Amino acid sequence: MLLEQFFDYLKNEKKMAKNTLEAYKRDVLEFAAFEEARGISDLRQTQGTEVVAFLLKLKNTGKSAATVNRKLASIRAFYNYLQAREEIHENPAHNIKSPKIERKELEFLTMEETNRLLALPDKSLKGTRDSAVLELLYATGIRVSELIDTNVEDINLRMGFITCAADQRRARIIPIGRPARAALENYIYEARDQLLRENKEEPALFVNYHGQRITRQGLWKILKEYGKKAGLEEKLTPNIIRNSFAVHMLQNGADLKSLQELMGHEDLSATEVYLSVTKNRIKDVYDKTHPRA
Repeated sequence: MLLEQFFDYLKNEKKMAKNTLEAYKRDVLEFAAFEEARGISDLRQTQGTEVVAFLLKLKNTGKSAATVNRKLASIRAFYNYLQAREEIHENPAHNIKSPKIERKELEFLTMEETNRLLALPDKSLKGTRDSAVLELLYATGIRVSELIDTNVEDINLRMGFITCAADQRRARIIPIGRPARAALENYIYEARDQLLRENKEEPALFVNYHGQRITRQGLWKILKEYGKKAGLEEKLTPNIIRNSFAVHMLQNGADLKSLQELMGHEDLSATEVYLSVTKNRIKDVYDKTHPRA
């Protein structure tokens, strides 16, 4: 009962985005199952040592520090909720330190790699769709979940923008450049109707050969195919295309606040990660070109 109330609170009061809500559910339910196996069915009885034991189990089974941190944040949020409702006096997860995350070097495509990738799709039905997928990902920097959830009505080709409403709290309007608009026009007017077959009522922008909304697995399959053709098989992921969008925007003079809005980051610190790449590039250029570097 408490869990369902917590999930309803996240959905209806916190207006949490669908994918974030699902992650919180998975994390808290996993912890609840862990406690149940240890004889604790009432989560209000949980002690800090139990939370630590759960985190150690995650670590010992090979979970990354980032995953452990996320699960700890979910558990902490659950107990904050119980504390606010006066179901418990203290949050058992409050003083538990998050494991340190080793920062990996940010991966992104060079402009040459990006252009090589975007030039690959052919003029076939599939190629027309795939071209629109790749162009839209790079033109807007949207997340995988946002691309999959996009409907035809979210695209305004005449004005050149996409309405991205994956976050229930506020939609964001993202401009679409000319190459992406051309690819989308081609796909919507030349290919999509044929892919829909009899399923003409499907609202999804991108559909598969069954006329149904493309899945996450389907999108990964597309990227794997073109990544291999472009010689980027080990490097190409949706997130790397998103990184490339951000880095290339900053390299060409975008300001951080505007980029934050385009990417849908709630916290500016999430956008500042990309600054380190551009700063390193500036230093490299200086070292290579300044006569007294």
